Amino acid sequence: MIVKDENCGVGLGGERRWFGGFGSLIRRKQVDSVHSRGHGQLARKLSAVDLVGIGVGATIGAGVYILIGTVAREQAGPALVISLLIAGIAAGLSAFCYAELACRCPSAGSAYHYTYICIGEGVAWLVGWSLILEYTIGASAVARGITPNLALFFGGEENLPLFLARHKLPGLGIVVDPCAAALILLVTLLLCLGIKESSTAQSIVTTVNVGVMLFIILAGGYLGFKSGWVGYELSSGYFPYGVNGMFAGSAIVFFSYIGFDSVSSTAEEVKNPQRDLPIGISTALTICCVLYMLVAAVIVGLVPYYELNPDTPISSAFSSYGMEWAVYIITTGAVTALFSSLLGSVLPQPRVFMAMARDGLLPPFFSDIHKGTQVPLKSTIVTGVFAATLAFFLDVSQLAGMVSVGTLLAFTTVAVSVLIIRYVPPDEVPIPSSVLTSVYRSLGHSGGHIKEDRATSPVDSSSYCEDNHLHNKSEALLRHPLIIREVTKDEQNEKSRRKLAAWTIALLCMGILIVTSAASADWCPRCLRLTFCGIGGVLLLCSLIVLASIKQDDTRHTFGHSGGFACPFVPFLPTACILINTYLLIDLGVATWLRVSIWMLIGVLIYLIYGRTHSSLLHAIYVPSAYADEIHRSNAIHIA
Repeated sequence: MIVKDENCGVGLGGERRWFGGFGSLIRRKQVDSVHSRGHGQLARKLSAVDLVGIGVGATIGAGVYILIGTVAREQAGPALVISLLIAGIAAGLSAFCYAELACRCPSAGSAYHYTYICIGEGVAWLVGWSLILEYTIGASAVARGITPNLALFFGGEENLPLFLARHKLPGLGIVVDPCAAALILLVTLLLCLGIKESSTAQSIVTTVNVGVMLFIILAGGYLGFKSGWVGYELSSGYFPYGVNGMFAGSAIVFFSYIGFDSVSSTAEEVKNPQRDLPIGISTALTICCVLYMLVAAVIVGLVPYYELNPDTPISSAFSSYGMEWAVYIITTGAVTALFSSLLGSVLPQPRVFMAMARDGLLPPFFSDIHKGTQVPLKSTIVTGVFAATLAFFLDVSQLAGMVSVGTLLAFTTVAVSVLIIRYVPPDEVPIPSSVLTSVYRSLGHSGGHIKEDRATSPVDSSSYCEDNHLHNKSEALLRHPLIIREVTKDEQNEKSRRKLAAWTIALLCMGILIVTSAASADWCPRCLRLTFCGIGGVLLLCSLIVLASIKQDDTRHTFGHSGGFACPFVPFLPTACILINTYLLIDLGVATWLRVSIWMLIGVLIYLIYGRTHSSLLHAIYVPSAYADEIHRSNAIHIA
């Protein structure tokens, strides 16, 4: 089969057809494309212990010192502990998916990289562009939150040194925060020194933070046993807001687990990614979940949930027992948590920049790797300066919802990618047109060096391309026994299975979108919402049954890097992950989506103007994976 690309290139084999200018949206890259293109490599220096430090540090932010008070007072009550457990399990679904893909595709770029391999360039660009937004705004918001916490050590913000205190620019009404900008620049400098140095610093700061949380658990547990856990002796019971309140609390505290995906962004810098990445992701998430639940259990037990201070719940709980001195220890934990979270926010973004630049979607400036430190130095500096400027001039706390879009979109596409790898893994390899031209010349002038496959039959070579020169070349290549093969009955059955699986995955996602949209549409009449929920539910259930009934692709075992972790309970676990994350995405609100749409529109314009025409796959021709090695070998022989 000849398949047209947007440049009248011709792809061979598979089930892919590109129509017009939309071809760029669905072109997919190889797992190890970074190595085949000869890009500089990052230093492999990280161990499983380093990954745990990065994951815990990026996940445990100051949210645990503030968020639990608000959720306990307004949503969950003492059931906050169960809310945190449910949120941790929901985050664990995404962690399972990340762990498998990180093992199979251990290169920088995290969700962007996986999406480009499994889904296509268009969705990958949107994921990468969203992650840039997430990390930039996340870092700026975290940095802005450090100043008021740091001020507690000086007795208030008015006592801060002038070079750290916030100032209001006269006539503009803008409050600048030099402390926030300085901290981001400090983190940037640390990241420029090398991945091992920055991970060591992350581990030290995270150890202090975990130590403070252990102090809260032990000291609070002692006070609780001494006082009789008055917070649990309530007439309203353990579920004052009912089960619905508990689940509402889970949706809010779910975002406290965001951060473990930073581990996957360092995949290219891990010594043994097949072993260490799953350990790092799972251990970090487990530690965070256990610490969150223990801290929450202590705090809601020390003080009745309705008496918790929503701004400083932990400090106020200890103060009510006459332990004002504990405030300084807790504040130290909050500051170190914010700093480690800041480091976890700045660390992944240069690597996403680098991965996108390697693929040609951003200028090559961002893909440069410093020979000495072996980190993407230029990308790191640009990231740090931009985030520091944003933190200096703007209070981005009102944009915090935009951070969630990037994370949830990444979680969703990663889960979809796991389904694709299991049922319809990419079976074509992009080959540069120059390589195929070389093979064509080799076949035409030297008789060919490619081993013949006797089972051949005519292949449809109808012209999809107006370029006769390229078309004639492709026809000559197609007539070679390497390309023309008889489609056996087993191969035909496999082709039908892949087509059924692909359509089922698409219908599954469509059903989830219908169900979650209808469930979130409070403005819609109840009857109409139930109707759409029923339609989407039937579509979702039928698709899930079909996927569970058909066998998974045999090549899933060898796709990418074999070995390592395999996501369990496929297709049920990835489907649950897609469902939860899609619901949370839609439930973010209209205001958040309006802001995000502006950012997305900017990204679409950049892609159309630059990325689409500079992509490394611009002139790629797709051939069946089984023939790719032979084509490269023939090209090497011809060159030699």
